[in-house]
Amino acid sequence: MDAGLIAPAVIGAALVIRTAIAELRAPGSARAAWAFTRDPAAAAAAAAVLGVVTVTSGSWSAFAWGLLAGALTGHLTHQTRNRDR
Repeated sequence: MDAGLIAPAVIGAALVIRTAIAELRAPGSARAAWAFTRDPAAAAAAAAVLGVVTVTSGSWSAFAWGLLAGALTGHLTHQTRNRDR
């Protein structure tokens, strides 16, 4: 197994655990936190980042980092687009 997969896996797991704890404290917060997955522009931005990171390196660790970077980009894109709402 590639050692480069450990860090993005741990960071991803921490984000999921953080979402689960927030959901236990305030029901419905997970839906709000992951709303970027239903936003077409945010999903396109995330897919673009995933593609660029994966294609430039081509390894499994690059794919894992691309997923993480894509999720962050999608989340930030969604927040920026929906700031007025």
